[in-house]
Amino acid sequence: MAAPQARRTEDSTSIRVALIDEADTQLDKSLHRLESFLRFFGFCQYSPVSTILSWLAYAVIGVALPVIAIRFSYCSNCEKYQIRVFELEILTSQLILAAISLLCISHNLRKYGLRNTLFVDRYHGHTIQFRDEYIKKINGFFRVLIVWILPCFLLKTAREVVRVIYLRHDLWWHSVILVLALLVSWTYSIIIYLSGTALFNLACNMQAIHFENYGKLLERDLDVSVYIEEHTRLTHYLSKISHRFRIFLLLEFLVVTASQFISLLQTTGNVGILNIINAGDFVVCSIVEVVGIILCLHAAAKISHRAQGVGSVASRWHAFVTSFSNDASQMGTPTNGGNLEPAYPTCALPISYSESDLESVDYVPMPTNTQLASHASSYHKRQAFVSYVQSNLGGFSVFGWTIDRMLVNTIFFIELSLVFFVLGKTITITTK
Repeated sequence: MAAPQARRTEDSTSIRVALIDEADTQLDKSLHRLESFLRFFGFCQYSPVSTILSWLAYAVIGVALPVIAIRFSYCSNCEKYQIRVFELEILTSQLILAAISLLCISHNLRKYGLRNTLFVDRYHGHTIQFRDEYIKKINGFFRVLIVWILPCFLLKTAREVVRVIYLRHDLWWHSVILVLALLVSWTYSIIIYLSGTALFNLACNMQAIHFENYGKLLERDLDVSVYIEEHTRLTHYLSKISHRFRIFLLLEFLVVTASQFISLLQTTGNVGILNIINAGDFVVCSIVEVVGIILCLHAAAKISHRAQGVGSVASRWHAFVTSFSNDASQMGTPTNGGNLEPAYPTCALPISYSESDLESVDYVPMPTNTQLASHASSYHKRQAFVSYVQSNLGGFSVFGWTIDRMLVNTIFFIELSLVFFVLGKTITITTK
């Protein structure tokens, strides 16, 4: 009897090891695909040669190609409708945003590597659940780029086609070359910009996985010091993300804000005719820039909300453990592993994150019977743990400013006030 049982144990162990190896292989493939994508667009500047090639491609495709195309797309009405002036202003903002993204992201990848930038190795070798979530988030990185770049690319293509038809060049191949040059340059710059924001979004989503699963750690009958150590590790890695990406987020936000107000001044202060020919690029540029900032602010606010929500999770866990433990002892229920089901119904404790970003409501199960009967976590230890978590909520911060929903709402109303100020200075209504 012992031999078959040992054989079954050995078989189950081998199957478990095979599943872990397969999951590791899938994660490695996803990370390799992501790194290949970043390497192709010049983010992986691991050597002087790759750095030179990356910035040379940026100078040729991002800068020289559109400038030459704009220079040779002269028409008699270009000066009248300020087409060239508008295009150069839009091109400048796109190039600055792409340069910031390329510079900041390549610095992080060169200094820390892709795995350490995303903190994937931290849970390498643990449960398969984290690796599956990692793969989903990495696939979501490419999905975000496709969802936003493809519609904007179609809109940009339609605008360039209408513009070429309006300019009416004598040679049709001349018009085709100009359209292709502008589309290639625009697509390159936009991919660079959105890839940086999407990678920041991915890094925050990776850590959000662990904050969302922190409540499940409380199900286990562990010492309170383990919970404190895990929470300290989570907040430590969150502070690292804040330190590595704060310059990137701040510069991108400032440049996008300046670009939007310049566009607003140019369109509202212009006394000429505005149409899709001269002002169509303002629409496309604004959509792309705002999408990038939304991705960054959404990710930062989400990870801050998850980190701050741990305090309520811990206090609720402490209240249930304390109350049901006291009820069980008062009713004479044994605390040495006896059955507590009559006094403690099995249900799920809902944790509402009050999401306005269409996130689903997560659930953390109630403490298990073993946890309620455990003498390892006394009331004073649990109270000290809850006090520690509530006083160390953490969150993504930029030079001390925690980016949460309150700060995002403040930024929105400040931007809206500035927009109305500009409109008040540029738009006037005259009455006879």
